Amino acid sequence: MVVHKPKAHYVPLDSVRGLAALCVVVHHFVGSETLKTVLPSRAWIDVAFFHNSWLFVDLFFVLSGIVISMSYMQSELSGFDFRDFVARRIARIYPLHLATLLAFLSFRLMKLGLVAVGVLHFVPPEMPVNNYVSFIVNLLLLQASGVIGYISWNGPSWSISAEFYTYLVFAAVMLAAQAARNLRMVYALSILLVVGSLGIILFVLGMESLDFHYEFGIVRCILSFFLGVLTVRAVAIVRPGASPLLQSAVQIGAAVTAIVIVSVVGWVPSISFVAPVVFAILLGSLMLFPNCPLPVLLTAKPLVWLGKRSYSIYMVHALVLVLLEYFARGVGLARFQSLDGLMSGLPSSLLLAVFIAAVLALSNLTYATIEVPGSRLFLGLLRPRPAKALAAAE
Repeated sequence: MVVHKPKAHYVPLDSVRGLAALCVVVHHFVGSETLKTVLPSRAWIDVAFFHNSWLFVDLFFVLSGIVISMSYMQSELSGFDFRDFVARRIARIYPLHLATLLAFLSFRLMKLGLVAVGVLHFVPPEMPVNNYVSFIVNLLLLQASGVIGYISWNGPSWSISAEFYTYLVFAAVMLAAQAARNLRMVYALSILLVVGSLGIILFVLGMESLDFHYEFGIVRCILSFFLGVLTVRAVAIVRPGASPLLQSAVQIGAAVTAIVIVSVVGWVPSISFVAPVVFAILLGSLMLFPNCPLPVLLTAKPLVWLGKRSYSIYMVHALVLVLLEYFARGVGLARFQSLDGLMSGLPSSLLLAVFIAAVLALSNLTYATIEVPGSRLFLGLLRPRPAKALAAAE
């Protein structure tokens, strides 16, 4: 039985994910309270777009819905296998999640050890969020389920936890459609999930924007993910008969609208609810019109490289930021001020460049040594196959 259909691969989508991941990296640099106290001027970095780039997490969710749909929504529903699906999802996300979680644990244990021997001195926080309870919550990927009321350990991984349990919701949808032998049920249930999750966000959780995570962030993920599922369907039924000029206008218009929404969402929080729809239009148009200038530009090798490592970039940058904060505190405000005297914003720009370079270098390493081989290892453990079948699949 065929259980997994290789997806049609749209390289521009990978590049978009890489650029979005980089924006999230800069967002956390700009939002660091430690760096705010030691950097005299952040100049061009201190702009609304980067402050609000948390919204690109919803682009990740939409993109996941698209990618998973292309892989598993087949005309033959009998081809969907629940155990194989779950094994592949765990193998894809868990090795790097576990590695970064253990890296944060090692760093905390090292810091506690240095404090114990008197090498380090620091004031304990009012509420230490990196504790054994939150470690177990992170280990079980429950950060976005409301179990604890704070972000802990590798903070950005909350979205990975939301995605994992959204995958299970998608699997339930596929099984329901499989039992009914009706592929249209996938789309009908996807519409219900989009409408239902929006209703829960607005009327049950009482959120005024999509800027929430540990407070049942899984609902936020379900909303955008199933918009991605519906995007794949829309792309399948739309006939790309428009002129090349109109095609480019749709793509560029959606990209500009997305940038504007991200830039103004801090002043108009409710506009965040429009963002997943705009992201879906942008990504869908890139799939529909692959020969326009924008998707062609997105196939540039540096952007493709970035896209392939986007998951590693997203998962390792918080650890690099913690180390950078310790470095900045060690350098001190006085030294940064003297450097800032040469050119306003120079130290913040240099520190950001060092930060991004370190993130890219580490993500390249984790991609090659943890993400890819770890996925193969986990898949082999979770879904053992005869040697001949495994060789054929590879």
